[in-house]
Amino acid sequence: MHVILNNTSMVPIYEQLLNQVKNEIISGSLAENEILPSVRALSAELRISALTVKKAYDRLEEEGFVVTVHGKGTYVAATDKQLAQEARKKSVEDDFATAVQKASAVGYSRDEILEIVKIILEDY
Repeated sequence: MHVILNNTSMVPIYEQLLNQVKNEIISGSLAENEILPSVRALSAELRISALTVKKAYDRLEEEGFVVTVHGKGTYVAATDKQLAQEARKKSVEDDFATAVQKASAVGYSRDEILEIVKIILEDY
């Protein structure tokens, strides 16, 4: 598992961890039934509080991405392939929404944004 935290970000550390683990699960980088590092091991590796890691793991479990077996560890949950596909699509939609917000913030019109998308699509 590869996690990079940004201490200067406005996004809380537990949320950065949560999002990165979730993205690795959605992308398939973390496989079904793969064990995640223990709370203590990951907190030591990232040099953050164990409570921060625990909070991220708890949220991942609430959202159905992982399962914790007491005394054994935290594992990537068995995924519903259709649910995983929907999660990947949602992630792309969120990226588009962020890009549109940024474009609007710097003054692009709706037509200019659509034109940029058309130009980008020509490369594919």
